[in-house]
Amino acid sequence: MVTPRSGGVLTAAHDLVYRSLRAQIMYGDIAPGQALTLRGIGRDHGVSMTPAREAVRRLVAEGALFLSSSGRVSTPELGNDRIEELAALRALLEVELASRALPRAHIALIDRMMAIDNAVADAVANRDAVGYIRSNLEFHRTLYLRAQAPAMLAMAETVWLQLGPTMRALYGRLRRTDAPRYHKLILAALRAGDEPGLRLAVRTDVTQGLRLLTS
Repeated sequence: MVTPRSGGVLTAAHDLVYRSLRAQIMYGDIAPGQALTLRGIGRDHGVSMTPAREAVRRLVAEGALFLSSSGRVSTPELGNDRIEELAALRALLEVELASRALPRAHIALIDRMMAIDNAVADAVANRDAVGYIRSNLEFHRTLYLRAQAPAMLAMAETVWLQLGPTMRALYGRLRRTDAPRYHKLILAALRAGDEPGLRLAVRTDVTQGLRLLTS
């Protein structure tokens, strides 16, 4: 029988594995269609198969991992229809989050976002795909936290999670050498208090790259 103490240890181990795997998937550290095993996850994180299994179960429920009928676990390989659906969700959710955040977008927040955008540019210059995706999402999350809409932000993060490996594939296709130009338009709209301009800049920023995957 599991004691309360050992149950707490198992819960903590499962949560650590879940958070680590979740970050790897969201930031594109794992390629689309890459197979994962419970044994390998446990080995990589220094845990038994039980917390590894629980972490995988949660990520499958979030759409971050795919479980086949044969029991194979992998990151999903998204088709064009699914990419278009998730891009549309990003546009709906993130435009609304940005709009709600605008009244609370003080100078310190804009300065913070500018610093993050510089980190995005550095990651691009260094051809650091994972660093680029991480900094890019941090740029958006920093703004959306000001919306004070936690349920909506959680939904947006679930979409990011499902798109993570695909975003890594997109980055490799673009071979970009400059930071996303729509970030500058987002910052300008925040400074000006321009809600229509902000909504347009966010919508374009979160969808224009993904369109290249379906063209």
